[in-house]
Amino acid sequence: MPTPSAAIGSGSVAGLASAGSVPLASSTGGGLSDAIVWIAIGAFFAALALRWRGADRPARLTAAGGWLAFGTFWLTMVPYFYYEMQSPLETLLSVAALPLCAYTGYLMLQDRRSLFLLTKAVAFMGLIYLPAETIPFVREWLIETTAAQTHFGMELLGHSPGINEGANGYMSRFNFDPNETATGRTTYIVLSCTGLGSMAIFGGLIAAVSAPLKQKLSAFALAIGVIWFLNLIRNVFIGLASPLGWFQQDWLVSLMTTYLGAEPSRVSFLVSHNYIAQTLSVFALIGITYLVVKIVPEVLAPLEEVLFVLTGTEYDLFEALGVEEVRTDGGREPDN
Repeated sequence: MPTPSAAIGSGSVAGLASAGSVPLASSTGGGLSDAIVWIAIGAFFAALALRWRGADRPARLTAAGGWLAFGTFWLTMVPYFYYEMQSPLETLLSVAALPLCAYTGYLMLQDRRSLFLLTKAVAFMGLIYLPAETIPFVREWLIETTAAQTHFGMELLGHSPGINEGANGYMSRFNFDPNETATGRTTYIVLSCTGLGSMAIFGGLIAAVSAPLKQKLSAFALAIGVIWFLNLIRNVFIGLASPLGWFQQDWLVSLMTTYLGAEPSRVSFLVSHNYIAQTLSVFALIGITYLVVKIVPEVLAPLEEVLFVLTGTEYDLFEALGVEEVRTDGGREPDN
C-alpha cells in the first residue's frame, strides 16, 4: 500500500515553472496534506507507546485513527497526481489508499494485533522522510546535492547545461537553452527526486523489526547504495529525455495529446517519468527487497501483513521463499 514515499514523496512544488521547466518527480501538496500526514505518523507513534504501556484497546483505537488519517492524506494528493503530474500509477495508488488504510484500521479494531508491526514500519518511514519536508536546510542540501550529482551524470554523457535556480528556489534547474532543445523545456529537482522516499521505505521496514544490529546496518547500507545509484540513472535519463525530446515521435505525441490531455512539449517528460521510470522503479523495489531479505529476513513479517490487507489471505513468505522463520520481531501474534 502507499507509504510516505509511494508518490514515493514530498517537496511542495506548486506547479510548473513559467520558463517551461517541470519537476523530475512528484511532491505533496503542502499545507493541509502535510498536516494530515504528520497527524497520521504522530498517531502511529502514540499507538505504539500506548501498546508498550499495556493499553491495548486505546492503542488499537489510536492506530486505527492514524490509518484513516493516512488514507485521507493520500486522497488529498489525487488532484495533484491526476492534473499536474498526469501520472496514472500515482493517481490509482492514491485513490486506492483510503479504502485500504481504512480497512487496515478496521482490522486493528478487530484485534489483528500483528498489524502493529506494519504500523511501526510506516511510522519509522514517516520519521525518516517527513523532517526533510519541514526542515529547510535539510531539504535544500538534499535537492541541491542531487541536482549536482545528476548534472555530473549528464556531463559523463556529453551534456553540460549548467544549473540555475528552479521554481522551488533551489539551485536545481538544468539550464538547457530552450532555443536549442527539441521541446523548449527543461527539468528541475524536487525532494522526491533524491530517492529519500524509497530509502525511507526500507529504513522503516528494517527499523521496525527485531534483528541483530550488524545485519540491520548492513541491509540499510546496501539498500541506500543501490537506491542512490539507480535514482541517479533515473534522474539523468529524465533530465535529458525531456529537453532533448527523446519521445517526441508524432504518433506518440498525437496519442498522448488526444487521449491523455498532455501538452505536446511535455510528452517526452511524461513518457520518461510517468511510464518508463515508474514502471522500472517497481521492479527495482522488488529487487532491492530481495537483497534486503537475504540479510534481514525478518522484514518479511510486515510484508505479510501488507499482503493480508490487499488480499484477505494469510501468506507465509518465509516458507514460500525458503527463508528460515525467525519470529523475534513479534510479526505474528495469536488472535486471543
